[in-house]
Amino acid sequence: METTRTRADRCPGVFRPWAAEDGLLVRLRLIGGRIPVGALIAVLDLAEEYGDGHVHTTLRANLQLRALPGVEAGLDTSVVRALEATGLVPSPAHDLVRNVLVSPQTGLAGGQADLRPVAAELDRRVRCSDLLAGLPGRFLFVLDDGRGDLIGHKSDLALVALDATTAQVRVGEAWADVVALEDAPARMVALAEDFVRRRGEGPHAAWHVVELAEPLGVPASADPRTPQVRPALAFGPVPGGIHIPVGEAGIDRDWMDRAMRLTGTTVDQEFVITPWKGVLVPHSMCEEKQE
Repeated sequence: METTRTRADRCPGVFRPWAAEDGLLVRLRLIGGRIPVGALIAVLDLAEEYGDGHVHTTLRANLQLRALPGVEAGLDTSVVRALEATGLVPSPAHDLVRNVLVSPQTGLAGGQADLRPVAAELDRRVRCSDLLAGLPGRFLFVLDDGRGDLIGHKSDLALVALDATTAQVRVGEAWADVVALEDAPARMVALAEDFVRRRGEGPHAAWHVVELAEPLGVPASADPRTPQVRPALAFGPVPGGIHIPVGEAGIDRDWMDRAMRLTGTTVDQEFVITPWKGVLVPHSMCEEKQE
């Protein structure tokens, strides 16, 4: 499906903020929603000092900050330095393109495979590719660990685990090859680089793989082991932890204090932001409180 664009992608990032009515808006990309608790506290401190006092979550399990100071061309230098100090901006050149959504419970409970190492290697390879710095900010990788929680999510390049060692690639809406999990990051990066080469230039360039005039990859049938689509993760105790709602208001100091008190979380542990306006606190952090 070829689409005619009239403007370039304007998805916001640290080095390309969006000018909203209340100030500048930026987005922090998290791989699979995973974030050290200490880093989230640092982002909340930053939001209180410079922004609206809230850390907002997105449907791609990323973070968003609003009402930040600066001009449309960029944030104040002090804000950029504070954001970089959180450790959540590992490659300025790839700030806009690290869009990797992963099954939040992967490696914690259920699923066919732990996709956390796959996601980490995919991110590493994306950041090592100069070509992929040219991906549009709307381009999305989705990794479903075989439980079916993300298989229905729209994506540009997706991976669905079939068992502990293999997965099937999906390109846009079309299934493609079955690959070994260890080879999956390289395969997805190769497809993404092919997309960048073929997407065109300027405001008319494609944002998504389905907009290319010719298909990307070799179409195939869905593997018989492909899972069914599952509903969004419920809030409350779930396999692997506790899923706590965030809501439209985002995370503020009261929310953070309550969540840490409820689950017994410390700053050296980890939260998982989910694409359902929630935060998954892994069971290892909250089991003592549940007992």
